[in-house]
Amino acid sequence: MGFVSARLCAGILARWTGLFPRSVRACSGMTISQIDEEVAKLLELKAQLGEDEGKQGFVLKTAKGTRDYNPKQMAIRERVFNAIVGSFKRHGAETIDTPVFELKETLMGKYGEDSKLIYDLKDQGGELLSLRYDLTVPFARYLAMNKITNIKRYHIAKVYRRDNPAMTRGRYREFYQCDFDIAGQYDPMIPDAECLKIVHEILSELDLGDFRIKVNDRRILDGMFAVCGVPDEKFRAICSTVDKLDKVPWEDVKNEMVNEKGLAPEAADRIGEYVSLQGGADLAQKLLQDPKLSQNKQACAGLSDMKLLFTYLELFRVTDKVVFDLSLARGLDYYTGAIYEAVLIPSGPAPTPPQDGATGEEAVNVGSVAGGGRYDDLVGMFDPKGRKVPCVGVSIGIERVFSIMEQKAEASAEKVRTTETQVMVASAQKNLLEERLKLTAELWDAGIKAEVMYKKSPKLLSQLQHCEDTGIPLVAILGEQELKGGMVKLRTVATREEVDVSRAELVDEIKKRTLQ
Repeated sequence: MGFVSARLCAGILARWTGLFPRSVRACSGMTISQIDEEVAKLLELKAQLGEDEGKQGFVLKTAKGTRDYNPKQMAIRERVFNAIVGSFKRHGAETIDTPVFELKETLMGKYGEDSKLIYDLKDQGGELLSLRYDLTVPFARYLAMNKITNIKRYHIAKVYRRDNPAMTRGRYREFYQCDFDIAGQYDPMIPDAECLKIVHEILSELDLGDFRIKVNDRRILDGMFAVCGVPDEKFRAICSTVDKLDKVPWEDVKNEMVNEKGLAPEAADRIGEYVSLQGGADLAQKLLQDPKLSQNKQACAGLSDMKLLFTYLELFRVTDKVVFDLSLARGLDYYTGAIYEAVLIPSGPAPTPPQDGATGEEAVNVGSVAGGGRYDDLVGMFDPKGRKVPCVGVSIGIERVFSIMEQKAEASAEKVRTTETQVMVASAQKNLLEERLKLTAELWDAGIKAEVMYKKSPKLLSQLQHCEDTGIPLVAILGEQELKGGMVKLRTVATREEVDVSRAELVDEIKKRTLQ
């Protein structure tokens, strides 16, 4: 009877106790006491089932690879966003927005092996749609659609990847990207250098710790693959494998090249010799004299631009954090020239230089916090006439940055304010609600961020305690005496210092004290 519903129990009870008189029930072959005993059992079962009736059996949780953010976390996020947007605006960028989903054909074929991570949507009215994977391809579509040939723009929005999430490392299925891009025909490497300067600015301002910005060029990679004996049709597949060097050791990468991608072992070994190299402009000059690479036009063009890039980075004073790293690949298909990636370096003993093509431990432990590059052909893929608009850009990995900021706040027991309230309007006496509301409205109208407790006669101590708990710096206290004299007692919460301020001067005094 454990599966009998409460409704069925009620029906049985009605049958036994309502529809049939006692005399009829007595003729059914059961004694009155037996019937009463069965009824009692049904009543007990109904009571048990009734407790759960109407409840739904689902688990309250966020979807895999997503999370909620509480007010404290959002306050930290806002601080990070402000720093990033401030840098973008300082460099003259304007902002745009694009839909969260695109036509599936817009996204397909732009991300190499990562195309399998695109979220496809169910057919809605004849259009096959997918959630955007990044902000770069929608930007290229936007340029082609609107026939825009030059723009400096930033875009901050959510993107979606059907990836295996690693929540503790800031890897999600739904996350924000913060993109800065320069589109237009300009002299080589000037916009590229500015993108790297922006990465340097943001990571320095956020004070996340020591970092390095790795740079390379897809033309150098393609030239390297060619001289190492990689067939043309395997360039992109091998590039995607090299891109894993920040996560797995060289032996695993070589194994994938040989056993899964079908590359000759000797070609993989030659690649290994190159991808172990790191340096600066001096390395670019050295490789220009390399017997093999110097014979490849693509590689020479990339190396010459790399030398020029370091010249501009020197003028921007950021070369102390930038390293030319031949292991950097970035697997996305749309990159055509300079590519870069910023990684944090853990505190403690300095990481040993990569050996035999393996990357440093910092990439494995922390992961990249920014990346980007040049994509000169992407807009042309969307333009009906194939007109190209050269583009270069950078994307800040906001979720990973936020994870680090949150951990730092927890470790330092930092008290994070979740509101920007400047003053609490309080009273020391009863029955002054109307006066408190009147003063609060005056402050709001003057642009002051003010609060008032939602009680007619709150205790002064509870009002002051609320300010202590939430970090409100000032309290404007009203009393009968203050009202008669047209004054307000302004209290500084941190020092408990109190001064009398005239009602007419209150707004200016609050602004002065809160540095608005």
